Amino acid sequence: MDTTFTLKDNVFNYRVAGIWVENGYVLLHKQANDSHWALPGGRARMLEDSKSCLVREMKEELDVVIEIERLLWSVENFFSYAGKNFHEIGFYYLIRGVEPPSFYQTAPFFGPEGDRLIYQWVPVPEICNVALYPEFLRKALIELPKETQHLIVSNK
Repeated sequence: MDTTFTLKDNVFNYRVAGIWVENGYVLLHKQANDSHWALPGGRARMLEDSKSCLVREMKEELDVVIEIERLLWSVENFFSYAGKNFHEIGFYYLIRGVEPPSFYQTAPFFGPEGDRLIYQWVPVPEICNVALYPEFLRKALIELPKETQHLIVSNK
């Protein structure tokens, strides 16, 4: 069971995401019917730790084994989406593939799960021009922090 709870128009969500940088490009994904991008990852399951969640999500979504380097951000994110108010707790890890990614390319592509998610490697210097959420990532990905940061972000 995913760690997400809905109460009327309010949603609590526990999400884990990976920052995968390869040759100056960062991997992003989006729902096929959305116009905005996010970092790959997903919702943690009940009683699942954040690192195990990210390893599982990357295996499910891209059929790839990753190594987690370190935690970059813990984020309390407040935002509205599709008519609902979200309170999201997020852990953002710097990751890398155990092997070089066979899916490394500059054109958008689908993962093994089909056409639900679109992936794309985006040049890090161009990330500020991408509709990437949470918005703090548009600047933060340009220069990754040396130590873990805790952020409270509100875009309601």
